[in-house]
Amino acid sequence: MAPDHGTSGRIDRRTLLIGGGLGAGLLVAWAAWPRTYLPNLTAAQGETLFGAWIKIGTDGHVTVAVPQLEEGQGVYTALPQIVADELGAEWKMVGVEPAPLNPLYANPLAAETLFEAAFARVPASLRRSYATRNALVLTGASTSIRTFEDQLRQAGAAARVLLQKAAARRWGADWQTLTTSRSFVVNGTQKLGFGALAADAVGESLPDLLPLRVGEDRLTGRAVPRLDVPAKVDGTALFAADIRLPDMLHASIRMGPAGDTALVKLDRAAADRIPGMRAVVTAENWVAAAADHWWAADRALDAMRPRFRAPAQVVNTDSIEDALSSALDGAGTRIAQGGDLAATFRGARLITAEYRVGLALHATLEPMTCTAQWKDGRLRLWLPAQAPVLARAAAAHEIDVDQNVVTVHPTLAGGSFGAKLEVEIARQAARLAKDLGRPVQLTWPRGEDFRHDRYRPAAAGRMAAKLDAANRITGWLAKIAAPETSRELSERLLEGQLLAAASLKLHSGDPAAAAGAVPPYAIPNIAVDHHVAAIGVPTGYWRSGAHSYTCFFTESFLDELAHVAGQEAVSFRMGMLGQQPRLARCLQMAAQLGGWQGGQPGSGQGIACHSFRGSHIAVMAEAHLASDRRVKVDRLVAAVDCGRVVNPDLVTQQIEGGLIFGVAAATGCSTGFSENVADIGDFSELRLPTLADAPEITVEIVPSVENAGGVSELGVPPVAPAIANALQAATGVRFRRLPLLSDVE
Repeated sequence: MAPDHGTSGRIDRRTLLIGGGLGAGLLVAWAAWPRTYLPNLTAAQGETLFGAWIKIGTDGHVTVAVPQLEEGQGVYTALPQIVADELGAEWKMVGVEPAPLNPLYANPLAAETLFEAAFARVPASLRRSYATRNALVLTGASTSIRTFEDQLRQAGAAARVLLQKAAARRWGADWQTLTTSRSFVVNGTQKLGFGALAADAVGESLPDLLPLRVGEDRLTGRAVPRLDVPAKVDGTALFAADIRLPDMLHASIRMGPAGDTALVKLDRAAADRIPGMRAVVTAENWVAAAADHWWAADRALDAMRPRFRAPAQVVNTDSIEDALSSALDGAGTRIAQGGDLAATFRGARLITAEYRVGLALHATLEPMTCTAQWKDGRLRLWLPAQAPVLARAAAAHEIDVDQNVVTVHPTLAGGSFGAKLEVEIARQAARLAKDLGRPVQLTWPRGEDFRHDRYRPAAAGRMAAKLDAANRITGWLAKIAAPETSRELSERLLEGQLLAAASLKLHSGDPAAAAGAVPPYAIPNIAVDHHVAAIGVPTGYWRSGAHSYTCFFTESFLDELAHVAGQEAVSFRMGMLGQQPRLARCLQMAAQLGGWQGGQPGSGQGIACHSFRGSHIAVMAEAHLASDRRVKVDRLVAAVDCGRVVNPDLVTQQIEGGLIFGVAAATGCSTGFSENVADIGDFSELRLPTLADAPEITVEIVPSVENAGGVSELGVPPVAPAIANALQAATGVRFRRLPLLSDVE
């Protein structure tokens, strides 16, 4: 029987009242007070509103409001598809638009996941209430379907019932006998289009219990075309860099090194000699140039040669490594435990190994970009924001205005992977627009985008295990050294959020820093400790979070234990997955599809699996070392169980993208540090996989009727350990550091 791997240290509402004093007590009372939120979705001429999610036009078009950022993951298709399926709409008549900011679109699940350090010890009901009341509209942590599927089904069902009632009134029929199909309400041979019924339908009333749609003409589970593709193909899709406003300036920026720094010197006269240059704006730790076009602004910054005060704490690659080592050697906080590990380890001969990962960049194709306009006492922002309410709050705070005078216009994102949770670009653009009195489009140069990334943290895992006489794992200890990234993110983004501030002050630790470190296997005695590492580099949320390194530690170590036990890697894992049938099925399927040869020496095959966000995945890799001593990944085979699937094409695309992202993280996409500055400044230095050397990829989706799980991050964690395990089979050498080969180059 698997041990209880729950976390400890949770508090109830009474504890929060006592611990937080009067301020926290008032906060709890405020959060518990009933409130009602009204939709603020607007309708164009000829459109009828159906609540907060749906608009139907007289021509029959259906528009679905989507509060999530479309960053390539397909959310502008998946969420409308849920509505259209329940409504009975013709897919070609369905469109999408960004939802306005409103507590109705809050994402408590994303808030709990991304800001776990702030909310982990707050009662669940209070977390949900607080996220809603603060309108924490968030995209991230693979939560879009999991958060909004039920709400969207209910919205679609409600609109369908109202349309059926309106049609029944015209026909003198019982609405419950009517059906919908292809944007028509149907009664035998009679049909009425949605557009003809919409205006009358909103005057009807809803029953106490909404019936969900039944029938064979369903969209769920079908690979319908993506709604965002046509605009991206014909160039009409709006990204942040596409915004053009009258009298707009273009700005570039230079920022100081990581740490406590300040701008100390620049040559303003040199900037004035650049044609098209208009203005220079300085802040404590950055300087921006604004010009008629971006190239002039960036050249002006080069000419000014800004100099910044060197931080007191010097950060180098060696200092980061030393911080991880010191953390592992120091005291840790127990994140999870089960059984009696101390007794199991006492006097035992242990198998140990230590793994490390370097800083990883987001490296999106689209650099940080924001357009801002300050006019008539109001600020308008155009940017791709995973946290638009927090971007609005940061911009308002920067120029000392009320949030209510700030409007955020969301644009599509050219990739994010967590980078566009950050709000610094909104602060800077707001400052430029107000100081210059003209619209400004600020774009970070690629070098600044890399050197001022909020990196996936460097981390280390010191693993220990005991095998019994039958070569079964009876004890497991994982010591994870990593920064408190969720705490950093919470403090940085939730500035002024009272509950977050109170919780962070009352409680130490960051369980998110070791997320995913509890293995899914039935090991009777287990412990996971987090050792806080202060590496001196700002870190942030990166696709799959801590799972990106904890899965590498766990699945690499599992492979090493299988070798010690003299057992084949898949069988070794299967023997401990009796309580995880969905993961076990993925593991078996990946091995079968990939032609698993047992990981024999010379086979170049490796395998790894992981459970994450309610989904399960196994990845088999084939890899070898090329003649130039570079890692060559030849093939990846993935078996995925993500529960009920809305759109199989989107799932396949996200898994394929996650696998390639995982390859990039395993073989490159990392940076060292020298004197508080990241060593990497350009894509050419990242060793990213290209079309020429991308592996052959096979993705198999396991049919399932379980609740939908997360998908967009699922493919990332198991890739690196699968490749490392494959290299061990190919070369006989165990690589314990990411990027792979970084310890031998």
